[in-house]
Amino acid sequence: MESLKLHSFKRQQQFETENLLDEQEIVKNAKNDPSFFGILYDRNYDRIFNYILKRVSNVSLAEDLTSNTFFKALEKISTFNWEGIPFSAWLYRIATNEIRMHFRKRKLLKFFAIDDYKEKIKDDKNCENELIKAEEEWAKNQKFLQVTAEIQKLSIKYQEVIALRYFEEKSIREISGILNKSEGTVKSLIHRGLQKLEKEIN
Repeated sequence: MESLKLHSFKRQQQFETENLLDEQEIVKNAKNDPSFFGILYDRNYDRIFNYILKRVSNVSLAEDLTSNTFFKALEKISTFNWEGIPFSAWLYRIATNEIRMHFRKRKLLKFFAIDDYKEKIKDDKNCENELIKAEEEWAKNQKFLQVTAEIQKLSIKYQEVIALRYFEEKSIREISGILNKSEGTVKSLIHRGLQKLEKEIN
C-alpha cells in the first residue's frame, strides 16, 4: 500500500513537472510568435476573470479588466523571466495591478492612502497559530455575499491577500510571489485583514 501511495505521489509530481515544462515551452515560443499566446490565454482566462470579478463585483468591468490584463501580458511577455512558478502567477500580478489602477481612478477605496504595514514578525510560529485560529473563526461565520461586500471596504493591501488566499485558494508562498512580499508579511496581512473583517461582520 505504501509503495502504491509513493508511486501515485511520484506520478503526480511528474505530471505537474510535465505541465510546467510544457508551459515554459509555450511561453518561450509566445515571445517570438504571438499565436502561441492564444494557448496561454485559453488556459488562464477563466481563473483571471473570476479573480477580478470577485474583486470588483461587476461582470462588464471584470471583462474589461481581464482584457487589459491579457493585453498587457502579451505586450510585456518578452520581459517575462521564468522562475519555476506558473505563468498564471505573473498574470495574477498584472491583474492585481489593473484592479489597483481601477480603484485609484474611481477613488473607491477609503483607505488607499494608508501606508503598507511594515511591522516585522518576531515569532513566526505564534503568528502561524494566530493565523490558523483567525481562519477557523472567520470560516465559521462566513456568509459569502456579506463577506465579499465587507472585503471591498478594507484597505487594498488586505483585499489582495484575502482574495488570493480564500477566493483563489493560493498558498502563502504563491501569494508572496504574486504580490512580491515576504511570506511573513503575507501571513501578517491575512491575520490582520481577517481581524478587521470579523469586526465589521460582527
